Amino acid sequence: MTPSHTVTPLARSAAALVFACTLVSQPLLADAEPARVQQGNLVLENIPDIPDSVRARLRQYQNVRSASFSDFAPDGGIYILTRFGETNQIHQVAEPMGKRRQITFYDQRTGAPTVRPDGSGQFMFTRDVGGDEFFQGFLFDPDSAQSRQFTESGTRNLGLTWSPDGTRVAWASATWEQPDYTIWMGDPADPDSRRKLIQAEGATAPREWSPDGTQLLLGRYISINETRLFMLDIESGELRQIEPDRQVAYGAVRFSADGSELFLVSDADSEFRRILALNLESGEERVVVEHPWDVQAMDLSPDGRRLAYTINAGGISELHLLDLERAESIPVPELPVGLIGQVKFSPDGERLGFSHSWAGSPGDAWTLELDSGELLRWTESEVGGLDTSRFRAPELVTFESFDGLEVPAFVHRPDGDGPHPVIVSIHGGPESQARPGFSSTFQYWVHELGAAVVVPNVRGSSGYGNEYVNLDNVFLRENSVFDIGALLDWIEHQPDLDADRVVVYGGSYGGYMVLASLMHYSDRLAGGINIVGISNFVTFLENTAGYRRDLRRAEYGDERIPEVREFLESISPANNAERITAPLFIIQGANDPRVPASEAEQILEAVRSAGGDPWYLLALDEGHGFARQSNRDFQREAETMFLADVLGLDL
Repeated sequence: MTPSHTVTPLARSAAALVFACTLVSQPLLADAEPARVQQGNLVLENIPDIPDSVRARLRQYQNVRSASFSDFAPDGGIYILTRFGETNQIHQVAEPMGKRRQITFYDQRTGAPTVRPDGSGQFMFTRDVGGDEFFQGFLFDPDSAQSRQFTESGTRNLGLTWSPDGTRVAWASATWEQPDYTIWMGDPADPDSRRKLIQAEGATAPREWSPDGTQLLLGRYISINETRLFMLDIESGELRQIEPDRQVAYGAVRFSADGSELFLVSDADSEFRRILALNLESGEERVVVEHPWDVQAMDLSPDGRRLAYTINAGGISELHLLDLERAESIPVPELPVGLIGQVKFSPDGERLGFSHSWAGSPGDAWTLELDSGELLRWTESEVGGLDTSRFRAPELVTFESFDGLEVPAFVHRPDGDGPHPVIVSIHGGPESQARPGFSSTFQYWVHELGAAVVVPNVRGSSGYGNEYVNLDNVFLRENSVFDIGALLDWIEHQPDLDADRVVVYGGSYGGYMVLASLMHYSDRLAGGINIVGISNFVTFLENTAGYRRDLRRAEYGDERIPEVREFLESISPANNAERITAPLFIIQGANDPRVPASEAEQILEAVRSAGGDPWYLLALDEGHGFARQSNRDFQREAETMFLADVLGLDL
């Protein structure tokens, strides 16, 4: 039962709706704030009418779809996630390039399905409501074609993991204000079987079952630089930390087939993440895979003979396959240069499934037939009738920042000599990484607006080693903003780029970077688009969901420490709004559990009080970014109008 003092996601959504509707209904006084207009679940301020010509051309790019591999179906087919309608839903594909059969039909987005390992054909998946990220677990039964929720409403559930025999699922749950997760176990077909295993500490969730089903490996995420692993004995409840004397980060983790070893993606004693094998009895460790880049995805075949993994080579994915018995690499057919998602072996170990995207494809499901070495493409996602042959991969460049640091960036250039207007797209995280996958938005900006798109990986980005990812922590926060200043210097020296027409664009932490860039460089920027961005680090840390608060303090600093609080207040855009003089567009989801809508409201009010006149878009049925297709369509249309206005473009 939810305590009476707890604000549930549904209550927050309702409060946002009442708040927005109240603003819409207020009469407009002379020289007062711009009127708010509500269109369905969208609340608008200062956004002009969208011409039909803009809507029609943009819709073609917006109707690009992607498909992602989820799991192997018992009949030899696969399950994928793809969108037909408003949100991603679960589909089944019986054969390569076969017809997609839709299985779930919810108004809300679904998570990827994982098949029950008992041959029943059942699978579990997650679903939230309105982007609130309070994911619930569901079991789908193909015999009845019905789904049944097995997690407790009002909780956020993560790490749903099948036991090897498929009789049980383990997962972690927390409430809105609860910083510590609870570990549960039960048969999803019988919600009454649910029982609490332990009350864990922090963001702890199941990672893997031992092959005999007697132990559960748990992982506690503390920061990008630190993860802790624990072994839980199911019967006794005894909890033992793995490698307690090490402060390292762990990625994917797999048990060996006999349960004697753990294969770990880890940065232990290394600048980059590699694959180690840890003997659970002796504690001895050996290096299995090492590259001068991070290992990312990893899976072990059911018989323990093969290891599949990907590396992130400067933003580009590479697929590798290793014969563990012979300690030899297995040749893998070449894929177009792009990005690879998770890798997963089939239950019989004869196939490897994964998702792949590149400049000419928005993303599709693939398998590698291990005996023959044949690559099979299972889906060919729609591209809205666009000619993707002209969609080129971006150019990788580096520029020197204020302190001599070399910062990488991907540059998408339009045809022609220019000088072209520039859109600088800044990723979130802040520990994420901009990578050269497919982006219909970037392609629209390049081919329809004639704008160059520059995508930097400022300091603090992942993928370039531990030293690089830590260069923006706490008191170093604004150094990443100064990287944008150095990028503006670089743009000035490019003859095909117009330094007088540059817009910054970003979401989440990238939204903060937009606001901070406008703080420091409004005189050099034509405008900025801030999507679900942090406007005040102190209020953000105080108001973000309780289950996230300590995780964010590890990156941004603990606002309860006076000197940290003073610093965070000093660099927060909401406290420096008078310095934001370039045009600003603010976009926000009302149900956002990460960056609450109050962050958007306060920067809107602060900039307006300082004499600015921002554009504003609030979606009442969205969270941290827009997931519903109709909302995304309008977002892109409004962004296009803003870009045309500030960059002087003819539409």
